[in-house]
Amino acid sequence: MNLFVDSAYSSCVVGDQCNPYRKSIGLTMNDLLRDQIQRNLSFNKQPLLIRSTAGITMMMFVIGLVNGICSLTTFQNKELRKVGCVLYLLASSITSLLTISMFTIKFWFVILLGMNSTVSLSLLRTDCVFISPVLKLCLYIDGWLNVCVAIERTVNVFNGVTFDKTLSKRIARWMIFILPILIMTNLIHEPLHHQLIEYTNKKYKFKDQNLTLSEDAEYEIEHHVMCVTRYSNSVQIYNTISLFVHLLVPFVANICSALLIIVGTARQRSAARKKQLFKEHLIEQMKEHKQLLISPLILFLLALPRLIISLLSGCVDPSRNPWLYLSAYFISFTPPMLIFTVYVLPSELYTKSFKESMTRCRRRFH
Repeated sequence: MNLFVDSAYSSCVVGDQCNPYRKSIGLTMNDLLRDQIQRNLSFNKQPLLIRSTAGITMMMFVIGLVNGICSLTTFQNKELRKVGCVLYLLASSITSLLTISMFTIKFWFVILLGMNSTVSLSLLRTDCVFISPVLKLCLYIDGWLNVCVAIERTVNVFNGVTFDKTLSKRIARWMIFILPILIMTNLIHEPLHHQLIEYTNKKYKFKDQNLTLSEDAEYEIEHHVMCVTRYSNSVQIYNTISLFVHLLVPFVANICSALLIIVGTARQRSAARKKQLFKEHLIEQMKEHKQLLISPLILFLLALPRLIISLLSGCVDPSRNPWLYLSAYFISFTPPMLIFTVYVLPSELYTKSFKESMTRCRRRFH
């Protein structure tokens, strides 16, 4: 599709009320960076915003890479992998690596393709149709794996010594296989609604500071190719519901699981130590397992900007507050970088396993 846009009288904005050729729900990395990139200029001559976000992206990639490798090193321990919980965490370590890798690839695709006006349509289509849905897929899988960890921990507490480790591992293997299929089914429509739009616009050369146009004002024609997402009303409603499910349900499940673990453990202690009141045991367990409540709350708060950005409606122009929108977007991708901090460091068992794995690695290289 070819459009002709007069840049002197229209702005490239986001929102279904302003531009029907942009996605109706939320902002993507393409939307946030597109208007900031200076075409046909080297990276060193790009605006400070672009160069800064590039540095932040690479820093996030390094932190995510170290986090993923440390987590993999921890959960590859055969002794730990006797229960399904560790299998979920091992899979989550892999998805966290995939998420931060796809995030970095997506960023550089947007930057490099935006800088080069002669790039092939096949590369642009790869970025538009493939990378964005895969990034979303990895992010959702990681969130639901955390839910599986929370549920198994709850079952373990309530079953106690009768907890079946063999069944736990069997269920975990099936869930790790089924989850990506279910989420891919949920997102299968995404590539079908992503498409490239070709358009041209007039870039006027203003001769005075008042930015007034005369009939003989000079201009040059610029050719653009833009990745857009076009949803019908029904698909838009479906996407909104899906977004809430993928972001809110894992948070609620993790909080409920943490409360059940705390209450269940307090009841067991109260039955064994009847000299103390149940309330006293409950307070003790709250203090002992406070990280079970704090961790999902932190992860939810970090993901909340993505929910807000994804539900923005009306006429939203990200170029007016680029730092605000980009900060919110980047913060929402920090949860996959925190698996080692959230699950390994608070656990004496996992921390010990990590140290033992690192010791074995050092011995191999020495």
